[in-house]
Amino acid sequence: MSIDQPTDPAVGPEAGEPAPAPHHHRDSTTRTIIEWVVIIVGAVALALVIKAFLLQAFFIPSKSMDPTLAVGDRVLVNKLSYHLHDVNRGDIVVFERLGSTHDDGINDLIKRVVALPGETLVIKDNKVYIDGEELAEPYLQPGTPTTNGPLPPYTCTVDSPCTVPEHAVWVMGDNRTDSQDSRYWGPVPEDKVVGRAFFRVWPLNRIGFL
Repeated sequence: MSIDQPTDPAVGPEAGEPAPAPHHHRDSTTRTIIEWVVIIVGAVALALVIKAFLLQAFFIPSKSMDPTLAVGDRVLVNKLSYHLHDVNRGDIVVFERLGSTHDDGINDLIKRVVALPGETLVIKDNKVYIDGEELAEPYLQPGTPTTNGPLPPYTCTVDSPCTVPEHAVWVMGDNRTDSQDSRYWGPVPEDKVVGRAFFRVWPLNRIGFL
């Protein structure tokens, strides 16, 4: 009588030999690293796209917009805004500084739009007149003088009014006695406008829309 031999066991290590190290842990670590690299690269790319086309934060370096904006404030600027609609009077805008040399390293300025393309501006008795009508400026401190000291090149008097050309805007700082603006270098071409400042993100106790 024959005795059936037992079937061979599954192929495996000889008794007493250590099992080979599993590969799944190493593969999982590699996948995790790749995932994080993709996430980081994607986040950086998204941030660059947002900065280039949508939003950008700007630091306020001077007192020219006091009391609306103080030195050290940080604001968000909507760079898409004026691709969707025209610049409006009263907007606070960031624009490329006019001229080619800037010893202070500041390439972008922030001011308020006071006059629009085609409008005629006159400054008289510390008030601004647009096409003969006094401009209401509730954002200014009561009694704010228009200028202090020597008159700037663009005085915009009754005898010498300033007319804003097409595709340009006239900007002025809210701190009229300490602001280099259109009174000194004329209207700002609209293609120099970076975008509209709409939200203050710093300091924390002053967060809010502008």
